[in-house]
Amino acid sequence: MVAMARRKRMNPEIFAYASMLLLSREDVRVLKIRDAYSLHKVVYGLFEDRRSKEEKSLVSSGILYADKGGDIHFRKLLILSDRRPHQTPQFGKIETRPVFSSFLNCDHYLFEVIVNPSKRDNHSGKIMPVIGRENIRQWFLDRAGDSWGLSVSPDSLEVVNAGVQKFEKQNGQFITHGSATLKGEFHVVDRERFVKSFKNGIGRGKAFGFGLLQIVPVLTK
Repeated sequence: MVAMARRKRMNPEIFAYASMLLLSREDVRVLKIRDAYSLHKVVYGLFEDRRSKEEKSLVSSGILYADKGGDIHFRKLLILSDRRPHQTPQFGKIETRPVFSSFLNCDHYLFEVIVNPSKRDNHSGKIMPVIGRENIRQWFLDRAGDSWGLSVSPDSLEVVNAGVQKFEKQNGQFITHGSATLKGEFHVVDRERFVKSFKNGIGRGKAFGFGLLQIVPVLTK
């Protein structure tokens, strides 16, 4: 029993994997990365899809990512996944580290997230975008507790970017998403919801770079 307990302490539980994919300017050119859909194909190409055709609309891919932009040398993509990506991709460089369950045991975090702010219209049933920085900010605050298990500090919450994501899929369908980047601080008020939010992402459009909670624990004395 003691030996088993020691092995458990020495081998902490891996909750997920965090990866940084670096694409050079030449990689971006060869891969023809021009929009969110081309980025989606590059990220998802790093993983084996374990879902059947029937499951794809029902079961999570286990993949979240955020486009971190870049400089003259690299385009950076942060990826959170429930399995390791290919460590020798055809293009780019990738670094992967485990995320241990203990990372989610803190009570207070700084965060950044790119979201697709939207809500369902009660009369038409259609998904409508939330427009305007103050409206986006309030939309996030309204959902943080009940949906995601977070108590967000209103004074800390900032909408640092708001715009529109547009792209054309292979079938010729044009897709438009509202896009906003928010930063701030939160306390965990529902651990189970918080863990689920970190693992599965928040909001809509997660297949196209939305919803990944990028968090840093704040340790208090």
